[in-house]
Amino acid sequence: MIVVTGATGNVGRALVERLVADGRPVRALTRDPQRAELPAGAEVVRLQHDRPEALFEGATKLFLYVQAGTDLPAAARAAGVRHVVLLSSGIIQDGADETHPIHVMHATVERAIRDSGLEWTFLRPNAFATNALHWAPQIRSGNTVRGVFAGGLSAPIHEDDIAAVAERALLDPGHEGAVHRLTGPEAISNADQIATIGRVIGRDLDFVEVAPDQAGPELFPHLPPQLRESLLASFAATVGVPPEITTTVEKITGTPARTFATWAEDHADDFRA
Repeated sequence: MIVVTGATGNVGRALVERLVADGRPVRALTRDPQRAELPAGAEVVRLQHDRPEALFEGATKLFLYVQAGTDLPAAARAAGVRHVVLLSSGIIQDGADETHPIHVMHATVERAIRDSGLEWTFLRPNAFATNALHWAPQIRSGNTVRGVFAGGLSAPIHEDDIAAVAERALLDPGHEGAVHRLTGPEAISNADQIATIGRVIGRDLDFVEVAPDQAGPELFPHLPPQLRESLLASFAATVGVPPEITTTVEKITGTPARTFATWAEDHADDFRA
């Protein structure tokens, strides 16, 4: 049995679909099973922290979404789980700002896993292609997209490529104690992401750059002010700076990582009115 936390998130859902398609027993943890809409072959269970050991009965593997909590690794170990694959973050690397809120969050869970006695594999992806979905409301309502740092560069990774690596790390031997840094295959600017989405949906989209000090809650509606400021500083550091690009996806899965254009084609309906 493989337990998947964050099962209705972008990566977790893709992983559950992959494991079910491969005929693997999957227990998908979610806060709202009634609305999960996960594959019929998955055992969908409500994530509850009052008796976490019950979530892992009969399981030997765990895919952990960092926001599921720091209490789960020890509970999983006590229930018989032996190996955890953590969806961590590429922000954790040598020379990184260890006070950055995203760094602190992921490093805390990595430490809890190391202390739990579990065998572990850490996946550290950089920019997610799904980050582009925060532009979707603007694109659905018009052809002008307001955003920060038009020249900010990243190598966005498709969520299913992360899921593909997670699947192999869970099913294949040799990933214990490994840290896998994951990226997409090519650099692309924020402005070019918008242009790519426009080409896919058949519209000419314009990126209008907004000064960072004017990027208020309307551009980042779900982020608290402190985190928004930290992210803006991180985004500023990407302008004109070539991003890290790895070939880890292809090395582990045998298939090259998908481009941002492919991701946009897969998500075209999310940007259509």
